[in-house]
Amino acid sequence: MIKGVIKQHRTAPQSALIKHLNPIIRGWSNYYSAVVSAETFNKLDLIIWLMLRAWTASRCKGVNYEKLRNYFRHGTVKLSNGNERQESWLFQTKEGFQLWKHNWTPIVRHTLIRPDATPYDGNWTYWATRRGQAIDTPNKVAKVLKKQKGKCTWCGQFFTPSDLIEVDHIVPRSHGGKDEYKNLQLLHRHTRDDKTALDEEMMLYS
Repeated sequence: MIKGVIKQHRTAPQSALIKHLNPIIRGWSNYYSAVVSAETFNKLDLIIWLMLRAWTASRCKGVNYEKLRNYFRHGTVKLSNGNERQESWLFQTKEGFQLWKHNWTPIVRHTLIRPDATPYDGNWTYWATRRGQAIDTPNKVAKVLKKQKGKCTWCGQFFTPSDLIEVDHIVPRSHGGKDEYKNLQLLHRHTRDDKTALDEEMMLYS
């Protein structure tokens, strides 16, 4: 797929090629981030680098260091876990728009359930914490769940494994609330309906 995208964008701007490649690389990396993939990620990054070097050569009628540095640069990369690292030969535009690498995605191994644990044991603290560590839990939800210590801020009850969780804006966006972590909370789906109704009522009387 990546080879085909690069071929289709032989004459496209570098930014357009990066725009089409990044979702593919990120999606594939996230999907396989729960298994032993570090070596595979490194190999894929090398293969893509070679493809992009050939892409550059086809555009520049040959390749040398002077031509390569118009497309590949040195810089600092901020990873998804918040860490930063120095990278060389980044496929990056002059404006700083860069191609994502597979090996920038952290490997997070699946956490096994404790042998003595069961969803019916009433240990909601354990299950709420585990839910925040689950592979399929979005980072945004996991961070807010940890901040709330596994509890719904509206009813104060722990989230159970079968509960439907909704991301809610504390100050509604219709009231000027921003889409940032300090304005986010997790609610049970049924309690969010109650909060939404209350927000709408307040709008009528404000």
